[in-house]
Amino acid sequence: MSYIITSESELSRITAPSLPLATKEYSQQYIDQLNNVLRLYFNRLDNLLAQLQASSGGAGIRLPYGAFSSDQDQTTTANTATLMTLNTTDFTNGVTISSSKITVANAGIYNLQFSTQFQNIDNQLQDISIWLKQNGVDIPGSTGYISIPAKAGAIEAHEIIGWNYYVSMAANDYIQIYWSTTDADVTIQAYPTLTSPTRPSTQSVVATLSFVSALPT
Repeated sequence: MSYIITSESELSRITAPSLPLATKEYSQQYIDQLNNVLRLYFNRLDNLLAQLQASSGGAGIRLPYGAFSSDQDQTTTANTATLMTLNTTDFTNGVTISSSKITVANAGIYNLQFSTQFQNIDNQLQDISIWLKQNGVDIPGSTGYISIPAKAGAIEAHEIIGWNYYVSMAANDYIQIYWSTTDADVTIQAYPTLTSPTRPSTQSVVATLSFVSALPT
């Protein structure tokens, strides 16, 4: 579950109360009035702190986040818009994936970061384009354009590409990552555990989406 203060109104309510002026002599009515004012103030503080708790007994702010990846090789045909697929949920809190759509439960500004492991088995340098779609629509200005070297003899060329973007999202909006290449010999690759030296496996795509701030009102 996510805990977010979505507007400044919750914070603006937490202001120092105007305390009643003390009487010269003891007054039960004054004490009752003072206690009521303080009780309201502390109740507002308690409500605000409850929003900031990470969980029951927690001590932090739980903001929405999601970390996803793919353990599958991914291919395409030349010059064709192709969705990068994500089939593994590593961490999630208010951000989920379904059919490689990264979906948010809460509106806000989010930071999308991703990296992709490319491989080229062609004898020529090839170009790759990567861009974003939000709710199925291309995001203007989001395309990145890179080149991957040709293979060297029998050794494939490898390139890991990573970027990040800020995106403004409403509740239930989703983001997708697309790519294209000038030759089908360029693929997105996952690799198993390797030896000499021993190294862990490689996911073909890794993507995270982290809450940055509530949308301005």
